[in-house]
Amino acid sequence: MKYKIFGLFLLFLFCNEVAFSQSFEHKTDSIQIKIEELDKKKEELIVQLYDIKLDVLFNALIRNGLPKINNPEDTVHHSLMVLSYNEKHEQANWVAHMISTDINKGVLTRTNDFRTDPKIKTGSSKEEDFFLRILQEDSTFEYDGFGYDRGHLAPSADFKWCAKAMSESYYYSNMSPQVAEFNRQIWADLESMIREYVQENNRNVYVVTGPILEDDLPRIERGMNKLSIPREFFKVVIDIENGQTSGIGFLIPNEECEYPVISYAVSIDSIEQRTGIDFFASLPDSLENKLETQFDIKHWQTEKKRVNEVPIHRNRLPKNCINTVQARSYYDTKAKVCGTVVEVHETKSGHYFINFDLDFPEQLFWCTIWKDNIVNFSYQPHEYLLNKRVCVEGIIKKKYGKPSMSIYNEKAITLYEEEMKKR
Repeated sequence: MKYKIFGLFLLFLFCNEVAFSQSFEHKTDSIQIKIEELDKKKEELIVQLYDIKLDVLFNALIRNGLPKINNPEDTVHHSLMVLSYNEKHEQANWVAHMISTDINKGVLTRTNDFRTDPKIKTGSSKEEDFFLRILQEDSTFEYDGFGYDRGHLAPSADFKWCAKAMSESYYYSNMSPQVAEFNRQIWADLESMIREYVQENNRNVYVVTGPILEDDLPRIERGMNKLSIPREFFKVVIDIENGQTSGIGFLIPNEECEYPVISYAVSIDSIEQRTGIDFFASLPDSLENKLETQFDIKHWQTEKKRVNEVPIHRNRLPKNCINTVQARSYYDTKAKVCGTVVEVHETKSGHYFINFDLDFPEQLFWCTIWKDNIVNFSYQPHEYLLNKRVCVEGIIKKKYGKPSMSIYNEKAITLYEEEMKKR
């Protein structure tokens, strides 16, 4: 009898455990469903938030950031990008966009969803204007390129916080034929420089970018639409937030460039004269005129890079001297190199490394004064040379991929102004 009672007791416990388990599973399932519903609602709210944000930024772009519209029929609006399309050259005259401080939180990467722009009534350029994809028997593709990159005018990384705007940056209406070394080097450096300004200063900026379109431009003859190949590209930028007014322009040849980005800074006015485009036409004339005459390159660099100086132009060099960029062509040769000392580093061992024009690790040229040779100087190099324009004479060597020179005494260093007197 006692065994039957014990068995019934075990059965009771088992039934209770099953019931509890079923009840627990039901509750957890219910909670999981609520979590999924909340996640879905969160996603919907995020989409609404981005739509509102895009609307606010787009209205600001329309209000402040556009050039004068000469032909509305050629003007196309996207989420955070407005462009004027040139059918003759099969690319944009200009693309205006805004770089928002939201890029500080952006984590999106390239989508590479290149495609024709459905808003271009005459049809935008397309993949076949840049290369051909030929299907092979093994279902792979062989690529036949025409020698030019699909260069973004408004860069996709400027929209890394918004999937919709980033995707739209891959419309072919935002592409222009660019030499690979140009697109992947100096053009990328310029785009990064402007983003760094936004990120460091936490300020929105307005940007207008485009090719210099001329009647005699060469064309990609093998392409479907025979796109014109620009010889130069421009980019103009303004910051007008919170009463601050800063503007700058850049005009860069579509080729591999030896000089750093800061060497190509110009006034917005000068680009207006080249292109005939009236930038930022909706701003008050007094503000527009003020912005378009500026090009303070130091203002647009990060605090760390603000020490950088434009290499001395070859036309302003003393007699028988070269600049820091030209030094790359004089390896194993004795020469006199002129530039601005932007950084002097003393090592723990007592040696001095002197960087010219750009700070480490981007320096264009650098010199070494070894500890044993310090006695040959009447001054402390790190105190006397910093921020001065000087000319150094010696044998140029290639070290760590850059032109370098060892200096043994102070006679090898002269002030730029003194050398100019000999000109």
